[in-house]
Amino acid sequence: MRQNESGGKEQGTTEFKKPIHVFWHEDADGFKVDTDPAGDEGGGENAGDPTEASMTQDAAAPTDDSGTQPIIGHRKPHKEEKRTVPIPATLEEFADKLEAEIGYKTTFDIVLREMTFGDRRVAFFFYNGFAKDTVLTEVLKRLTYLQAEDYGAASFHDFFRLYVPAIQVVEESDWEKMLTDVLAGGTAMFIEGESKVLLIDAKAFPARNPEEPTLERVVRGARDGFVETMLTNVTLVRRRLRDKQLRYEIIRVGERTQTDVCIAYIDDIVDHEMLEAMRDKIKNLKIDGLPLADKQLEEATVKRGWNPFPLVRYSERPDTVAVHLMEGSIAIFVDTTPSVMLLPTTFFDLLQHAEENRQTPFIGTYLRWVRFIGVAASLFMLPLWFLFTLKPELKPPALDFIGAQKAGRLPMVAQFLIAEVGVDMLRMASIHTPTPLATAMSLIAAILIGDIAVKTGLFVNEVVLYMAVAAIGMFATPSYELGLANRIIRLVLIVAVASFKVEGFVAATTIFFIMLVMERSFNRPYMWPLIPFNLKGMLSILLRVPVLQNRKRPIYLKPQQEDRMPNGGESR
Repeated sequence: MRQNESGGKEQGTTEFKKPIHVFWHEDADGFKVDTDPAGDEGGGENAGDPTEASMTQDAAAPTDDSGTQPIIGHRKPHKEEKRTVPIPATLEEFADKLEAEIGYKTTFDIVLREMTFGDRRVAFFFYNGFAKDTVLTEVLKRLTYLQAEDYGAASFHDFFRLYVPAIQVVEESDWEKMLTDVLAGGTAMFIEGESKVLLIDAKAFPARNPEEPTLERVVRGARDGFVETMLTNVTLVRRRLRDKQLRYEIIRVGERTQTDVCIAYIDDIVDHEMLEAMRDKIKNLKIDGLPLADKQLEEATVKRGWNPFPLVRYSERPDTVAVHLMEGSIAIFVDTTPSVMLLPTTFFDLLQHAEENRQTPFIGTYLRWVRFIGVAASLFMLPLWFLFTLKPELKPPALDFIGAQKAGRLPMVAQFLIAEVGVDMLRMASIHTPTPLATAMSLIAAILIGDIAVKTGLFVNEVVLYMAVAAIGMFATPSYELGLANRIIRLVLIVAVASFKVEGFVAATTIFFIMLVMERSFNRPYMWPLIPFNLKGMLSILLRVPVLQNRKRPIYLKPQQEDRMPNGGESR
């Protein structure tokens, strides 16, 4: 005999004359059942178990009509579901509940506009800074045109279908969901005596106009960029990607902030296994809030620990996001931030820039290689020059000019470290300096600090020169996060060269390369297409391939459709 969900017994099963002790336990496959007839000789595996001994005292439990002892079950309790809180019936109860829960009459921006139409008492509940007064005014006008007899016979359905002239109106019977919607900028229309409220989408968020992102400027191309309002951002992408397969899924994250998070993808291209994994991570995220938006969401879902290299790509350009969506990537929009997360990503994706695709293939390839050289210089120029200074015999004859012509008062490694920290301090100072004073600060940094440091003998000229070249290479890196990570690697290489010379440089470089090879971004190889090697993918990285010749999507994304071009790329 088995116990069904209602606690009764199933018909047509074997009856036991002794009480059956059911032990429920949970494993990876769900709940499992172990049964053991009480009083069996030998006792089985659970003989002598005090829990079982105590259960056998129930052997004298009354039997049912068939003479069978009832099952004694032990089940792991289910997680308690969140119950629905009803809407108060009267306007006084509604106002008192608002006062007790959200501080109505204490918080100045909470508005409860009470009105009487005919014999129906109505209240509009909203936050003053979020409400769009033009929409609410039209709703009030429509209601004031009705006669008293119309309100007397009006039902909640009439208000919903006929009397509220707003584009987006939904019914809601749960108090908590109503509060969440109003906190997100909506307006709740309460009608006394009804068990539901009408949620009117009359939002007017404080927002700025789309402007060109400061970190992703282009000479040719669009000048619009994302803003802090998520609805504006998804619309900018939708304008460029008029695909019926484009999907926007909304999830609210954070116990207190209730931040809107949007997962964007193209349904017939994206890898659904990766999509499902990302969706589950966001839905199961337990956090009090995301006031810092995308960065906190990244740390909570990616969980990369102390790895300095970015595992997602950020972009503030709608055209860049549209391109990645068409390749099979997933875009994560977070409300209140102009940055969009693109995942998965690779090390070479972080070196791409929109400017390369705004030029001809030849010029785009040239710009890409200049950027590669700059990034390589920011990583290895300083450590190699330092190594040649310490080991002059390693230099070929053609490079005899490399090396310090004279020694400074400070050790060479100290000069490098001070210069690195100094550049970071200048970068942070430029961020916090008002724009009219930025030029003056640059002059102070270039003349007073750099020139005087060399003349006093604290620094040698070569250190300042190569440090400037490395800084330019870092600023030429398209990804700001990757540029900062490369700076940390450069510092480690300098310390390794100072400590162990050639062996230190080789060992540190090898360790970092192995770390990059072993890294994965959402179960995708971080160093693709170099490792694992893919010839076509590597050519698309090294060369800016013409559009009509770039027919395949990156295979590391596992897209459902590998061909970019309709009908196999045929064109006339």
